[in-house]
Amino acid sequence: MDTKEEKELVIALQSGKDSNAAFSKLINLYKQRLYWHIRNMVKNHEDTDDILQNVFIKVHRNIKNFKGDSKLYSWLYRIATNESITFLNQKAKKFNISYEELSIKLVQNLKADIYYEGDEMQLKFQKAIASLPQKQQQVFNMKYFQEMKYKDMSEILDTSEGALKASYHIATKKIEDFLKNN
Repeated sequence: MDTKEEKELVIALQSGKDSNAAFSKLINLYKQRLYWHIRNMVKNHEDTDDILQNVFIKVHRNIKNFKGDSKLYSWLYRIATNESITFLNQKAKKFNISYEELSIKLVQNLKADIYYEGDEMQLKFQKAIASLPQKQQQVFNMKYFQEMKYKDMSEILDTSEGALKASYHIATKKIEDFLKNN
């Protein structure tokens, strides 16, 4: 979506006039990408659907506060990222385990997920990703799976591009080491 189309969509969403049609358009444009962004973080289809629904509810409630300082796309991803992190932190707290322990547990549950279609190598790859600290997982998932530009990631995660590049580099090295040694 180009800048002009995005501005028109935001105006339609904020004006109240035809906002239902504009919101439907917003959902159709972003639901699949946001689904996979969330799914890469939480690993479970049902949890992903719940979080995605919460994201769109938050967007609907707060679209009037969107000032356009960042791209709409970045704003949506930031909300989805924050909702996912909140969900994961609450789940880790509920089980009285760390975020990293929860990540590993979620990957171990992938085999039982009827929506997961990966083979043993993909499962091993997911385990390698789960072994990373939270920030490195986010950066790696956004860059590797979604092919996101560092500039966009910087807006979403509120981190410098240089720090993101370093995180991605470190994450890839850790994943390579994990795959070689396990």
